[in-house]
Formats: sequence, C-alpha cells, structure tokens
Amino acid sequence: MLELLAQEAPESEFEEVVRQARRGGARAGALDRLSRAKDLSLGIRALFARRQQREAGLSALVDTARDLTLPYHLDALLKVITRRARLLLGLDMSWVTFHDFDAGCSRVRAADGHASAITVGFEVPMQGGVGSQATQRSAPFWSADYLPDDSFAHSDTIDDVVRAEGLHAIMAVPLQSEESTFGVLYVADRRIRHFAPDEVSLMSSLGDLAAVAIEKTRLLERTRDEVAELELDTSRAKDSFAAAREFGDAHPRLLDLLLDGGDLTGLAGEAANLLQGSLLIRDPAGRRLASVGELPELDASELDTLCLDTHTERRPIRSQGGVWLCPAASRDEMLGTLVLVPHDPQEPFTEHQIELLRSVAQITAVLLLMRRSAAAAEGQVRDLLFNDLLSGSRLPPAQLAERARRLSVDLEEPHTVAVARPEGGIRGRAVVWASSYAHRLSGLKSVDGDCIVMLLPGTDPVAVGEALSSELSTVLGSPVTVGAAGPTTNPADIIGVHQEARRCLEAVTALGGVGVAVSPQELGFLGLLLSDSPNTVGFINRTIGPVLDYDAQQATELARTLEAYFASASSPTRAAETLHVHPNTVSRRLERITELLGAAWQEPARALEVQLALQLQRTRRALVRRGGARTGRARG
Repeated sequence: MLELLAQEAPESEFEEVVRQARRGGARAGALDRLSRAKDLSLGIRALFARRQQREAGLSALVDTARDLTLPYHLDALLKVITRRARLLLGLDMSWVTFHDFDAGCSRVRAADGHASAITVGFEVPMQGGVGSQATQRSAPFWSADYLPDDSFAHSDTIDDVVRAEGLHAIMAVPLQSEESTFGVLYVADRRIRHFAPDEVSLMSSLGDLAAVAIEKTRLLERTRDEVAELELDTSRAKDSFAAAREFGDAHPRLLDLLLDGGDLTGLAGEAANLLQGSLLIRDPAGRRLASVGELPELDASELDTLCLDTHTERRPIRSQGGVWLCPAASRDEMLGTLVLVPHDPQEPFTEHQIELLRSVAQITAVLLLMRRSAAAAEGQVRDLLFNDLLSGSRLPPAQLAERARRLSVDLEEPHTVAVARPEGGIRGRAVVWASSYAHRLSGLKSVDGDCIVMLLPGTDPVAVGEALSSELSTVLGSPVTVGAAGPTTNPADIIGVHQEARRCLEAVTALGGVGVAVSPQELGFLGLLLSDSPNTVGFINRTIGPVLDYDAQQATELARTLEAYFASASSPTRAAETLHVHPNTVSRRLERITELLGAAWQEPARALEVQLALQLQRTRRALVRRGGARTGRARG
C-alpha cells in the first residue's frame, strides 16, 4: 500500500491488492487488516488529491486576484470576473447581477458560458431563488439540483430561466461593500453537483475579491468622470476668461469710438464685427437708423411685436428664427432697438455675448441721448428763428434767410406750415420727437398752446400734413389732427400761411374730423372762405378746369350748358329750351361733362362746388371784361 501511495497509483490498483489476497486464501484477520490498510491508503490518497485541488484553486484564485488588480472599465472587469468564476470550478455558466432597489429587481450586467436566456440587462426578481438567500444571509448559498429543491423559496421567473438553460447545480455568492450587498455572483452547472466546503470557500473568496475590484473600478470611473468634468470646467473657465477679457477690451473700444465722435453707422459696424452678425438699429417708429451687413427679410409685424416685448422685459430676447433683439432705452423711455442676425442663427449665444449685446445697446442709447441733447441745444436757436418768423420780425428778410441758412434751412425753397394737435394733449415726448423730425427734414418747430407748429419743406401741404400726422400718431399712440397750408417761398408770408393752416385745423375740428390732415385745397370752397388770400383761379381750375379747357379747344358751350342745367333744377329738357337746342344735344353735352369731371360731379357736395366755380368764373369773366373796357376808354 505504501509503494502504491508513493507511485500515486490509481484507486483500482489498491483494490487489486485486496482481491489478490482474497484469491490467495488469506485468513479473515489478514484480509481485515489489509482492507483497513487499503481504506487508510485511499483516504490518504484522497487527502493529497484535495490538497492538490485546493492548491490549484488557491493558485487560480491568486492569478484571478492578480488579474483583478489591473485597470479595467466596469464592463470589462465584470467579463473577467464571470469567466474566472466559471473556470475556477470547471462549471458551465456564470453571471453577475447588480441590485436596483428602486425598481425592486436585479439586472444582469455580465454573463459567461453558453447563455440564451440569461443576457445582459435581464431583470431578476429580488425575491426568491438562491440569490435572494445569499443576499439575506450575506454568505454563499447553493443547491445541488435547483428545480426540485424545496429548501428555499422559488421565483417563477428564475425557474423559467433555469429550465430554459437546463441548469441543475447553482451557487450564489453575495457581492458586499461596507456591510451592504450591491450584487450577486452566480455559478451554475448543467449537472447535479454537490459543492464541497473548499469549493464554497473558494467561491466566497472570489466574491470578496470581485467586490473589492468592482468598488475600486467604480471609484476609478467616478474619479475619471470627476477629472473629465474638472477638465471640462477648466476649459470652460478658460473660454469664459477669454470671452470676459475680449468683452472687457470691447467695451472701452466702443466707448472710445463714441468719445471720438463716431456715429451710429460706425458703432454698428464695430458691434457687428464683435458680435459676428448683421446689425440693425431702429428708432421707436421702426425706421432704420443704421445697419451693417446683409439682413434677411424680416416680418414687419413680428419684428414690431418682438421690439415691444424686448422693451417690456428690459432684456435681450431671441426669436424662433435665431434673431436677437435688445432695447436701447433710458429709464422708461424707448430710444431705439438693436436687431442682431448672427452669422449662424442656430448656434447658441453665450452669456458674454449677451452681455456684449446689452453693452452695445447701452452705448447706443448714450449716443442717441447725446444726439438728442445736441439737437435740443440747436433746437432752441431754431425755435427762436421760427418764433420770429411767426410773430413778424422787424429784421430784414435777407437777415432772416441768412439765420435760416446757418441752420440748414433754405427759406427760398417752397415750404408749408403744418399745425398739429395731439388728441391726448401736448407731452414732452411729442415735443422731443417734433424737434428731431424738424431737424431731420431741415425744417423748423414751435409749440403754440396745445399745438405743434412746423415749417417743413414741400409743395404739397396735404402730403406734408398726412406724413406728420401718421408718424406722430405712431409715436404717441393716439390720433393727431393736422391743418396744413402753403406753399410759400417768402419769409414774410409765413404768418399768413400759419393762420390759414390754423383755420383749417379749427374748421376740421368743428366738422368733427379727428386724426386727419387737411388743407384749404381739401376743404374745397370752405377752404376758399377760410383763406386770407383766396385763390379763386386755382379753385375754378381744380373744380371745372377740364370743362373750360375743352370749351376753349373745341369751341363748345359745355360751361354754358352746365349753367343752364343747374338753373333749370337739373332738368335736361328745360335746359334745352333755355339754350334753344334739342334735348338730345344737352344729353350728349352732359355725357361729355361726366367724362371730363368724373361720375361724381352731380353728387350734392360736388355739385355745390361746381355751381360755385361757375359763379366765380362768370363773375371773374365779367370783371375782366369791365377792366378791359376801362383800359380802352383810358387809352382813347
């Protein structure tokens, strides 16, 4: 037996010695001693085998520990753990689950071996199965034949998976960290197998090593994430510092541009370059004050709404199309709006870019206030000149004209006088706007009671009055009624034109007109009556001029026919009798008159003007004949 032990003979040779002794006729006592020696020898042999197996397991465990000390990402580490666990005991499968206490389940994170049902992401119930027992006991738990084993609670989900994989022996080892279990390491075999204590101890040691390695890897990954986040924060801080430095350099540069006497166009150009886009500066009425770059077509109504929103919120806002708007304001007064179209509208603006846009808007507001202050100082001189013209200055006209030229006002050019009355009353905003409007159009402004009087270049008082009413109404948000008269090229006539414009305003007010612009020409014969120097020839020509011209060119009697027609109460038959012509002739003449004067000449208001014009023409013709007769007698 000792020789066989020394030779590490197989178990069958030990049995063969006993069989040979029995065949050789050995006595019963000798056979008993020989059998005992065989049993002891086989026990010693099994002890050596277990020790060798344990040494091999420990050696494999040491190799596994060495592998687990290498730096891995978590998924790669779990693959190493599951493979080592399966090979350590020569089993068919292994997998690792992590607990999700919020969801009430465990999820498979890695698996090794031929797996079809147990895949990464598979949810394992936390109640039932050997994994639940291992977690509750904080120690390994195993079953030699899982499905028929009723020593623990089962879970239908786990039973289905075990059945699908054809597993029998399963061991669960808890993965613990600081007295808390965060997962389970499973090993399984497709044969019925009773795990020896040494194997259980070996798997428990592997579970402890795996838990330490997992926690170390998690800590390293958190550290990597924190380092990456710190690097990102550092990069952001550098970018922010660079942007802040650029902003700090840009602000003094813009101020220097302002102090060097730069205008809005220069400011807009510098700002557009800094903000990397196209820039538009609008006044409160929506007019373009300055622009740089190519601006796309913007919806006017949407732009007006956004301008109102940015002034209401007192901050830059961004439209859905990526256009930025920023208010240029002084306290509650709206001075203008900046409209910025970035080169890349989809790229988000940084905080520093928004602050730079706000800074540009503030400097724009300062520049607008400076321009307004300069205009106000000059406006006092302009107001004094206009007051002299309205009050009838004793200065020679040449001197008044020279004073006007110094203010870029040419009184030798045609000018009209407009008297505007805001329906909400005179406000400081209206006066400031009127000063700016007069300066922009090279005109003059004065305030008289509840009205603003303006001398503006132009030959059409109606067009001048309508433009003034429209723009001032937009600024004030309330109707503005305007009376306009002119034109005149003589400074001495400005007094009379002003009085005529004021009478037009009073007349349209008495007639109930609000928010309109009128002139003597629009008031018809009423304007003729209100005028200081009635232009009867102009009234006649505007009313029946085409008829008089036709008579002169064709030698017809359309004007005489009109007189007869009105004298006979608009009866063509009686008019024909008065003219001693056929009624059809009168009808044809009336058709010709309609072609010349338009279809509305017989309406009551227009017919009244036509009759007045005929009467004035008849009186004028008689006076001309009388004057010619007197001239002839004087010559004779």
